[in-house]
This record gives sequence, C-alpha cells and structure tokens, in this order.
Amino acid sequence: MRLDGKRVLVCNCEGTMPLDGKALARACGAVDGGDVSSQLCRAQIKNFQAALQAGEPLVVACTQESPLFDEQREELGSDVPVTYVNIRETAGWSAEAPAATPKIAALIAAATVPSPVLPAVTMKSEGVALVYGRDEQAIAVARQLSDRLDVTIMLDRPKDVPAPAVMDLPIVQGRIATARGHLGAFDLVIDDYALPLPSSRRSLHFGVPRNGAKSRCDIIIDLTGGAPLFSAHEKRDGYFRPDPKDPAAVQLALFEAADLIGSFEKPIYVNFHAELCAHSRSKKTGCTRCLDVCPTGAITPAGDHVAIDPYICGGCGNCGAVCPTGAAEYSLPPPATLTDRLRSLLLAYRQAGGSQAVILLHDAKHGAPLIDALARYGDGLPARVLPFAVHALGECNVAFFASAFAYGAADLRMLAPAKRSDDVAGLGQQMALTESVLVGLGYEGGRVGLIEADDPDRLAAALAALPRREGPSGASYLPMGRNRDLSRLAFRHLHAVAPQPVDAVVLPPGAPFGSLQVDAANCTLCLACVSSCPTGALSDDPERPRLTFTEDACVQCGLCKATCPEKVIALEPRVNFTAQSVQPRLIKEEEPFHCIRCAKPFGTKSSIEKVIAKLEGKHWMYGQSAVADRMRMCADCRVIVQSESKIDPYAGAPRPEVRTTDDYLAERAAAEFKAAGKKPS
Repeated sequence: MRLDGKRVLVCNCEGTMPLDGKALARACGAVDGGDVSSQLCRAQIKNFQAALQAGEPLVVACTQESPLFDEQREELGSDVPVTYVNIRETAGWSAEAPAATPKIAALIAAATVPSPVLPAVTMKSEGVALVYGRDEQAIAVARQLSDRLDVTIMLDRPKDVPAPAVMDLPIVQGRIATARGHLGAFDLVIDDYALPLPSSRRSLHFGVPRNGAKSRCDIIIDLTGGAPLFSAHEKRDGYFRPDPKDPAAVQLALFEAADLIGSFEKPIYVNFHAELCAHSRSKKTGCTRCLDVCPTGAITPAGDHVAIDPYICGGCGNCGAVCPTGAAEYSLPPPATLTDRLRSLLLAYRQAGGSQAVILLHDAKHGAPLIDALARYGDGLPARVLPFAVHALGECNVAFFASAFAYGAADLRMLAPAKRSDDVAGLGQQMALTESVLVGLGYEGGRVGLIEADDPDRLAAALAALPRREGPSGASYLPMGRNRDLSRLAFRHLHAVAPQPVDAVVLPPGAPFGSLQVDAANCTLCLACVSSCPTGALSDDPERPRLTFTEDACVQCGLCKATCPEKVIALEPRVNFTAQSVQPRLIKEEEPFHCIRCAKPFGTKSSIEKVIAKLEGKHWMYGQSAVADRMRMCADCRVIVQSESKIDPYAGAPRPEVRTTDDYLAERAAAEFKAAGKKPS
C-alpha cells in the first residue's frame, strides 16, 4: 500500500500476527493496497526487490531482518531510502492483537515522518592508552592490549606487585588528581608520580614521587575500582571503568577499547543558539537550568551565555528539555520533528477508530528490550498502549507532554529503569509542570507518570493498572517552532477544550512561564531591567519614560529581578491563557523631566530628584545650588554651562610664587639696611 508518498510493505511473520490487510489499508488511509506478505525476508524477498526497483521511498514493517533487507539493497545498488518499523513486538505479538489494527496503522503512520540528517563532530584516536590499576591485574590487561594499542600502566598505591622480568611495557606509579577531555584528548594531572627503580627485586619499588605531573592519552581503562574519574562516566567516550572483580566485564571493555584507533564521528546532540540564552547579563546570573541538570559536565558558563562541548555531551537531552528559550535544542530529532511524529501517531490511531490511547515513552537501551521480552514471553502490550521510542527519556519535556494530550492521548507513561540515573534529572519537574496545567484546567490528575521496571511482568502489571478513560478532544494542528512555541500551541488547544477553563494556572517555582509583580510606586524607571531581559519581555519607549511587559515572552530567568537596583521586581510563575498575555502591559509611565535651561525632555522627575536628594549636602561638589542645578539639565546643557563657568575641575590650590637666590639676597640686604637705620640705595 502507499501512504504519504511512500510504499509500505507489511508481513505477518509466517502467520504469527493476525493482520487484515484491507482493514489495515483502510485504517492507514492508504490510496491502494492491502497485500500482506507472510515471509517477506525469505520466500517473498522478490516483493522487496520489486519495491526497490519501483524507486519509491519504502517503509518496511519489520526490524528484525533489516540487515538482510539492507544487504539486498546494496546488492541491487539501490539508493531508495528505507525506513523500518516494528509492528510485531509492539502490536502483533499480543493477547490483544486482533484489536490492534488502529495501533498498527498509527505505528506505520509515525514511521513515515522523515528525520533530518544530524551534524556530527570527529574524534581522532591514535591508540595511546592508559591502564590505570592497583595491582598485577593492570599489567596483565595491558599485555592483552599491547598488540593493538600503545599502552602505559599506571599503578595507584601499589603493594607487593611482582616486578616483571622484562620491562616490555612502561610502568609508573601515580594517582590521577584531575581528568578532563574525551576520546582522543584526555588531559590528566597526576600526583604521587614516580618511575620504577631498576633494582626492584621481589616487588616493584619506585623513586621519589612528585605531584602535578601532566600527561595526555587517547583511551583510559580504569581498573582501580574506586570513584570514577568523570561524572556520568558511562557516557564519556574513550573511558572504560569495568568492575575489576568481574572478568567478563573487563574483557568486554578490552574488546571495545582495542578498536578505538582512527577517526570516529559523534552526533551533535544539541543545537545551541547563544543569542537566545538567558544565563547571564552584566555579570548577573539568571537561568541555570541546563547547568543544574547536565550529568556529564559538558555545559559551562561562558560570559552572558553557556557553552556546550559536543565532544563531552552524552546526549541525555536534559538541557533541551529544561531550556526555557530554545537556546539549547535537542537535535535527535529536533522538537518539531519529534512532535510531528507524535501527531501522526495519535491522529492515525484516532482516525482508525482507536480510543483511550496511552503513550508509552521508552528508549532503545532499556525500554525496547523490555517490550520485546513482554511480547515474546508474556501477553505483549495492550492494544491501546502506543509505544513511542525516543533517543533519551531526558529529552521529553512539558512541550512534548502537553502536545501528546492536545493530540488526544488519555495517559502518558515513561518506561524508566528501577534505579533511575542522571539521564532523567529534569523529568520530575517537567511532569509536575504538565500535571499542574492539566489539573488547573479541570482534567483528571495522574495522567503523566513513570513506570520504573526492569522486568516485563512488572511492566505488564503497571500497564494493566492504568485507568481506562478518554483523552481531550484531539487537535490536528501542525507542530511548528521550538519547544516554547510547541507549548503555546498545546496549551491553547487544551484550554479551548478544557472541562473547567480558567484564565490562568499557577505553576511551581522554576517554571519557564509566568508574569512579574512590580512595585510601580518605588520603580524609578531606570530601565536596567529592560537592558537585562534576554527575550524582550520587558521593553521601553524611545519617545517617553515607559516600562511595558509582555507575559508571553517571559521565561522567568530572574535577570530582571537580579538587576533591579530598587529590588521592586518579583517573579510569578503561571500560565496565562488570556489574549492579554501576548499584548504589552503597561507597568509604569511618567512624564519626562524637562531641562531647566532648554526645556528638552530627558529622564524622569522621580529619578532626577532622587539622585539630587542623595547628593545634595552629602558631596562637596554639590554643596552649591548652581552646581546641583546641572543635574536638572540635559547632557548638552551641562557641557555648555560647565564650559561657561570659570571653575576648573582640575585646578588645585594656588601655587607659591617662584623665588630665586637673588630674591633671598635682596631681602637679606633690605633687612640689614633697615637694622642699621639706613635706606637701600
């Protein structure tokens, strides 16, 4: 069948899935088709070959045999793009498979959404490896790698390590004090560094140690069993830290490390737009959300914005999820593409007659194997549970969650490990935000949550316990823009169909939406807040002293509050659904102060008089009223008056008259004549 300009090939996997081809074609809204293969990867491989030769983009409803299909594609020299979608473990192998036609149609529809090509960075490794251990195990491991890598052994506080008969590998003593970098570029600072004594007899002895030694390497194999050298160490490319007491784990690490020679491409997980960052202005710190949730330390302050190191970034997605402005945008895939896939999934499910949809978010590392095990050894996923694969759970945020409900989902669950890691550090806040908005609009609570499970039985029990209820009336709008734009679109629809629509919903502190409370009586209209606002939510008027605020643009970064010299600004987290939220709201306006010399308007009366009151009588320059009046003049008149006055600000006390030797001699002679009663001639 054909769907959205692509040809879709469906297989019932030797009859193990009860697929009705014609019903599926109708459910998908396909323009033709209805044929279902039973052994597309074997006896009916010619169907795949014929589809390739037709030249249309392909969607193949099978992931198990994707390597075989790719091999066929290469043999035929075809450049036709092929997308694979799993309908077997996710839908067809289920106790509710006969009722899963809407679900299968939804999975196929989501697979037709194209994904953009991801940019990448290149890491280069020359195979310089450091085996970091405490005993002879490190030496044995280094010997295994020595044929492939350039290995150095570093022993941390070694005790009774037998001295090798032949020093065929460099061995040193040392303790890594600090470590930075990534595959191909690790920088180490080593304390207690010493070389072995050649006279070591029964065990290795070392010379006088020194601290602060520096070294570089491409790969680190850490067998110390102590604290890891890096936070979120499992995401640090080139760093291996197996349990030294687990031989299988050690061998697996060696197997992977041995191949790390050459150039390696790594996706750029986050597109960063520095001009949108609300981290800092004028040395005042504002938003730190991404810094707070990054598990790898890839994000660091860099002046008015932050910097994201793509070589260290582990791709957890936390920064993109919590960024209020869209400065950090997850790219695997971008938010609009991810939401478009979600839209296609739920829209196709609804149009095919499905109801009470539950979105099950999962990743490939933990969630996909669990779903696979449930299908193979249990009853599989219920027909109303729609699995939605993401690269990392941490990338999901309030924009994605709200969009799911705007498109008609009844519930949303994230499948996470029982022992959650830093990968989902920001999920709790994002779920709380979504729940606050839904409950505030009158929707039943508990629609967003986690399923923490490491075995399929626990997953099945959690899914069976979900309430059966309908979701909001589904929308069909196209997702556009960044996360903040997607949030606005979803909130607007959810408010329009809400059981109890209200003008505003109060949110917990730290939410990226809200208003400002300004004590206008004590505001001097200095407009420092305007210059610090990174989104333009606060603005002024070039024609007159005026401060306005646009709530829809406020991200609650707090820079205005930190910058305000009068401390009259307070944050008010909320979602405002009224039309006024997108209109500039007047905070304060004053008549301009007019220059007392030329009547030109400048500043405000309150600010000018406040400055004069602070200076008059307290500063020597402003003791005279004429000098104080200059503060009531515009900049041009101040210069003119200053130039007309005889006051030289650089003048000091009068200098004494210059006297020479002749002057002193003349004075002495006059004094002598006077004493003698004579007059000088």
